[in-house]
Amino acid sequence: MVVAIIGLGLIGGSIGLALRQGKKSRWEIVGYSRRQETVANALSLGAIERGETKLKDAVEQADVVIIATPVLTVKEIFSQIAPHLPSGCIVTDTASTKVQVMKWAQEILPPTVDFIGGHPMAGRETYGIQAAKAGLFRGCTYCLTPSEKASPKSVDTVIGMVKKLGARPLFIDAQGHDNLVAGISHLPMLLSAALISLTTKNPSWPKMSKLAASGYHDLTRLASGSPEVNSHICLSNQEAIVDWIDKFIQELEGYRQLVTKGDKRLEQALTEANKARQEWLNNLSA
Repeated sequence: MVVAIIGLGLIGGSIGLALRQGKKSRWEIVGYSRRQETVANALSLGAIERGETKLKDAVEQADVVIIATPVLTVKEIFSQIAPHLPSGCIVTDTASTKVQVMKWAQEILPPTVDFIGGHPMAGRETYGIQAAKAGLFRGCTYCLTPSEKASPKSVDTVIGMVKKLGARPLFIDAQGHDNLVAGISHLPMLLSAALISLTTKNPSWPKMSKLAASGYHDLTRLASGSPEVNSHICLSNQEAIVDWIDKFIQELEGYRQLVTKGDKRLEQALTEANKARQEWLNNLSA
């Protein structure tokens, strides 16, 4: 089975590495990037078997096409590959938002192909092909949003691919996906970036930075992600993200009031948050 991966960054490279694992892998991986240097790096790392810098050459013989690029570039990629996709080809993506992607797929892709939206709930604070690793998706949830006309056979093929990555497939509708990930993925990324912006712009930062330890490091990790990818996420899921920002401001204001008043209920609020997080961690390991 020929799999064309469009976009050879952290996600695309990691997918290639994972699918190529094993002596008898049935996945033949072709990789595309605009930059020859990226293609060369992906080849040297073993993430792909063949590299292309022209989209037509990457997809014209593909059984499965995986688009692993920043979300706002997906529409243009659809337009460029649509005339060259073989009949019966499966197209999927890894974008962190789904409503816009599903709409573009319906409008642009030919009726002879099946589109199945995808989003692996995995990542690292580093990005680029050099950050790729075969085990990136092991144990993670992989969201799948098939188009209405996608055949059961195509869906089964993508499920098999997801399992080969070591991930757990979860079917979810596009709107529900975007609302939920805005709270547990997109909002945390913006909070991380905002904390970095706030503290590093403070005149006391030279001294403060020497005191910053594991807590600050953990809370700001997501700010190290790809600025291009993260900005595309925000601009393709504005309504849901703004809603979660507003809710967070209200929650933070509640904590502000407790601190300002020296309210003894602060400890209770922190205790409830502590228990809620521990319950979540317990469920993860169950």
